[in-house]
Amino acid sequence: MSATQDAPIHPRKARSYAGKVIEHHFGSKPKRIVARGGGLTNFVFEVRHAEGDFIVRMNTTPDKLKDYLKEQWAIAKASEAGVPTAKILEVGADIIGMPYMVLPKIEGQEATHHPDRFAILHEMGRLTALIHSIKTSGFGHTFDWSGNQLSRKETWKEYLHDELKVEARLDLLDEQDMLDAGQLKRLRSLVREMERWEEPTPVLNHGDMRLKNVVADASGAVAAVIDWECCASNVAPYWDLSVALHDLSVDAKQEFLIGYGLKEDKVREIAPIIKAINIINYAPYVERAVAERDWAQLEQYRTRLSGALDLYSL
Repeated sequence: MSATQDAPIHPRKARSYAGKVIEHHFGSKPKRIVARGGGLTNFVFEVRHAEGDFIVRMNTTPDKLKDYLKEQWAIAKASEAGVPTAKILEVGADIIGMPYMVLPKIEGQEATHHPDRFAILHEMGRLTALIHSIKTSGFGHTFDWSGNQLSRKETWKEYLHDELKVEARLDLLDEQDMLDAGQLKRLRSLVREMERWEEPTPVLNHGDMRLKNVVADASGAVAAVIDWECCASNVAPYWDLSVALHDLSVDAKQEFLIGYGLKEDKVREIAPIIKAINIINYAPYVERAVAERDWAQLEQYRTRLSGALDLYSL
């Protein structure tokens, strides 16, 4: 029997599904299957087969198929632009009754603790600029990869209000006292400024361009940019930079921006918008902490968003 839609399955059963997918596509059983992460509904397996080493990702949520198809489209376009990627070999759902993805294993290590991570960050900046050279249409998560029209947000303002739901996010930050009155006023003013932008040109954004999503070899060369799950059609460089920079040290931030090709005066000019998007994107995490009654986490968010940890401006 196939996996029940959106229901947890036992890891042993998920492992057998990974083997079934590989056997279906390559005509023979794999030699070895090793779990590489996941949880109750999301699974990642490394599979050794006579044809090579592969990664199989699976998810019991039916809607995940759309995300996988979106990733497949984005990776193909990024590869054409010169971004090293792990090209997706297959996306489907019929074989095991739930969405899956097959891609070749990339040799190397996650760049988070790589000894040459500053050089890697410089290259990540350059690659992010390459990704931003890929023109798209519409804004948000439904764009060129999808034939859907009713869920597409054709204008930037429509995206801000109907998909990002920026007003609800601002209200939540206000209700939970995440910002003082002055900060909230400045944030609302920046949102109004973004609303007044003449229709910006949408481009592909990776959505999570961080060291954990880069595989590098021993020399520090980037072997692949991975995990395109959060990719979207959006404005550049604001969206990607708000994610890529927010958990880096100051020196690491500047290395990334140098790689991207931004001059220092331009960085200072666009910084308020990047900060605003970063703060707005904290709203779902604040909402989750409230739902879980995690008061300690909420206090930590208040410290971050107050600017107390920014040691470079008054």
